[in-house]
Amino acid sequence: MNLVFVGAGRLATQLAKAIHRKGHVVQAVYSRTMDSAQALCSVVGGFPTDSIAALPLSADAYILAVKDSVLSSLIPQLVEGREQRSFFHTAGSVPLSVFGNVRHHGVIYPMQTFSKERDEDFAHVPIFIEGSDGQTVHLARMIASEVSDRVTELSSEQRRYMHLAAVFACNFPNHCYALAAGILEQHGLPFDVMLPLIEETASKVQTMHPREAQTGPAVRYDENVIEAQKALLADSPMAQQVYDVMSKSIHILAND
Repeated sequence: MNLVFVGAGRLATQLAKAIHRKGHVVQAVYSRTMDSAQALCSVVGGFPTDSIAALPLSADAYILAVKDSVLSSLIPQLVEGREQRSFFHTAGSVPLSVFGNVRHHGVIYPMQTFSKERDEDFAHVPIFIEGSDGQTVHLARMIASEVSDRVTELSSEQRRYMHLAAVFACNFPNHCYALAAGILEQHGLPFDVMLPLIEETASKVQTMHPREAQTGPAVRYDENVIEAQKALLADSPMAQQVYDVMSKSIHILAND
């Protein structure tokens, strides 16, 4: 297949690399900054551009991996002159309807956290697809199945909740790691002492329901410990609020 990537960020970089490794042609990469487009093309081939108008008119599919907020303004520019082609966005929370009257449109949403510097093995990454018609769903499945063994068709409504759950499962815990790192650094302690604990916590939920795996003072709501730890966060009101709300939520869920 001949593919065009609109975007050269973390997701676009890893997905383009994975598709390229499967022998498919990346014809071009668009980015607002030429340096980003050139960096990705240097790995996956194709030509870099910072102009939508300069993109090929006859690719098999155009994959948009850009900020959610620019999709509605970018899509009409991209579709012009390419009305019979297929277009896919990669966002978790954006509905299929963002494409408006575009004839062939769909979603290819890999549910994973990506970094440009860390190559991702897509084989076990869940990819959720959706399409405006059977032909587009079939094409989405072909593209996604090239790189992943876990491809599932999901509606826009279902995908919204999947993405919400992913925020709780990934983004929020990582923020907690950052808060933990800040506390440790402030007192001259290394973050790597946390790694065995983090690994064991992640490992437990492979075989246990997260509610059963929950431990700590908030489960039993040990007020002496909780109040003492909140006092240690007196110089960081935001972290103190996070601690308080999380502790209450843990206790309620554990005793529901």
